[in-house]
Amino acid sequence: MGLYPEIEPYDHGMLDVGDGNRVYWETCGNPRGRPAVVLHGGPGSGCAPGFRRYFDPAAYRIVLLDQRGAGRSTPPASAYETDMSVSTTAHLIADLELLRRHLVIDRWLVWGVSFGSALGLRYAQTHPDAVTELVLTGVATGSNPEVALLTRGLGKIFPAAFERFVGELPVGERSGNLAAAYNRLLESPDAEVRARAARAWTDWETATIPAPPGSVERFDDPSFRLGFARTVTHYWGNDHFLGEGNDEGVVLRDAPVLKDVPGTLVQGSLDFGNLLGTVWRLHQAWPGSELTVIDEVGHNMGAPDMVDALVAATDKYAARAAR
Repeated sequence: MGLYPEIEPYDHGMLDVGDGNRVYWETCGNPRGRPAVVLHGGPGSGCAPGFRRYFDPAAYRIVLLDQRGAGRSTPPASAYETDMSVSTTAHLIADLELLRRHLVIDRWLVWGVSFGSALGLRYAQTHPDAVTELVLTGVATGSNPEVALLTRGLGKIFPAAFERFVGELPVGERSGNLAAAYNRLLESPDAEVRARAARAWTDWETATIPAPPGSVERFDDPSFRLGFARTVTHYWGNDHFLGEGNDEGVVLRDAPVLKDVPGTLVQGSLDFGNLLGTVWRLHQAWPGSELTVIDEVGHNMGAPDMVDALVAATDKYAARAAR
């Protein structure tokens, strides 16, 4: 099956979402097609042209956006003076609603990867009438146990990399929430401290999340590296701004709210998030979901079998709507 051919946007713009932030958006495919919105990962990675190719351009009106501080949105998280207090899950959800109304869209399919899946799930839980379906991969729910696993927990699997990772922190900061400790370094007024912390954080991510060649080249860009690490640690170090109860998992707790929203979960069997059983638990708690597990694949939506499953999901929902 594979990806659809490369396409270019037929429209794009910068949406003023308040708090001094302007969010980049673009639309591709069929202007009269089924609306679908793509939520990128990170948080802070920004959208890439390849995301457009998971949808039939004849069937879908594909909306991509860079979340606050990421990609082409302004101001960038990499700038020290950017106020991160106005970047929370609630802000990102409000931005989605503002963009939906700006584009005169009634309801749309929500497609999310990694952090984008957590954001998409929470968006659908708080605005179920705006969502037709969900297609999620590299699934995360933003719970505190997931953050603990991806920072401290994986240290038992990657001990050498973990020693370097915690070695960048002051001795007194090496216990507790490592993401919050790194975020304090990334908010330092000292540019050298911020740069070292960003490098150490992204080195840890690349050591623990194997990816295909070329997919982590952006980490060689100091500006991208800084904005990405600052945004990830901002969210991970603050309970993903999901509020009280996130030690058990707010998104998992509220999964039954999605009972009337169909969804497809596509997950690699070797994705480390599976060590907590998060995807299986989400699937069990969400009556309208389908779970497809791809063998011998990790946190990598670009693997051929993952691509085929994700494209099959968007094709299926387009076909259902056409009946």
